[in-house]
Parts: sequence; structure tokens; C-alpha cells
Amino acid sequence: MSAINPKSSSAAEADRPSREEAEEAVRTLIRWAGDDPAREGLLDTPSRVVRSYEEFFSGYQEDPAQILARTFSEVEGYDEMIVLTDIRFESHCEHHMVPIIGKAHIAYMPERRVVGISKLARLVEVYAKRLQIQEKMTAQIADTLNDILQPNGVAVVIEASHQCMTTRGVHKPGVAMVTSRMLGTFRENLSTRQEFLAMIGRPHNGNALT
Repeated sequence: MSAINPKSSSAAEADRPSREEAEEAVRTLIRWAGDDPAREGLLDTPSRVVRSYEEFFSGYQEDPAQILARTFSEVEGYDEMIVLTDIRFESHCEHHMVPIIGKAHIAYMPERRVVGISKLARLVEVYAKRLQIQEKMTAQIADTLNDILQPNGVAVVIEASHQCMTTRGVHKPGVAMVTSRMLGTFRENLSTRQEFLAMIGRPHNGNALT
């Protein structure tokens, strides 16, 4: 499945440094920045940073396919759009390892099966809790949902602020990046795409976010 991280969990665990090695790496960075990791205020910083990384990057420990494994088919023939909007997420840029903060909007047109709405939010969370670029994250969410549920269509729109350009580099606060992936009927049917974009408050002329 193309949307899933191709590296096996066992191989990743075999390559994973120990906690002590990770904490020593933080001490090295503190020294490189020009401070003393042995001073009182920084003594516990390496362990705090490692604990925070466990939370920031917990998505590597979860299988997105398993999140969507439990589905429901008793939906009385419901085949209209299912939309979950404004799913807030926090991720980290894989180029500079600084935060990406935004929200995702997800829609799908069920064929035979639906999934609990909390699973859609969890799917976003799993991919957000990895080193990311927004374009890849958008595709991963859409492709995984499409591969597992096999619906008539999937739409994902992500809006996010990237601190790699707001707090460093070009220093342009207030800038948001928007990415989208439309599959199936959302790509093929203009009225379906327009309905979804109207629901999430995005422009929906014929050329928008196709």
C-alpha cells in the first residue's frame, strides 16, 4: 500500500538509538548552540526533549491501516458525502524539524462501508505525528482512506502554517499553505467537488483546488 510507511516496524526498531544516545545528542546540540548542558537550568533538558519527541513523533508507532480496519456496513444504503472539517493537527517539517500547525478537512463518498468519525481524526493524527511535508501528508491521508475503504471518492484539504518560514528564513508570519487531493468522484465530478469545497468554506469555482 503506497500510503503506508514502507519501512517495517521491526527494521525501524532495530535502527532506533537508545534513550541514552538520544539524550546525549540533545546535549551535543546544546553545546553546539553555545550553552552548557551541565548548568542547572539545562540538566533535565535532554530527558524532557526526548520525552517530547516521543509525543511529537508517536505516529511512527501506529499503523494507519489498523485505524481504519473496523468498518460498518449497516448504513441503510447511505451513499452521500461524509465530511469531517477542521481537524486540528500539529506536525513537524522534515526539512527543519519545526512545527507545522493547521487543520485538515476530509470527505468521502461511501460505496459499501463507513468508518467511525473519530477514526478519520486519528488517521490525520498518525500522519501528522511524523516528520512531514504538507503535500506528502495530504496524499497519505487520502490514499490510505481510499485504499482501505474503497469508497466512490475521497477529498482531503489541508491548511497549515509552517514555522520554517514564519520564524526563520523569509520570516513571513500569517502565511498559510493549502494543499488538496481529490480522488474518484471528487476529481471527476465538478458539482461534487464544489459541494465539498463549499462545506469547508473554500473557493469553489471550476479551477479551485482540483
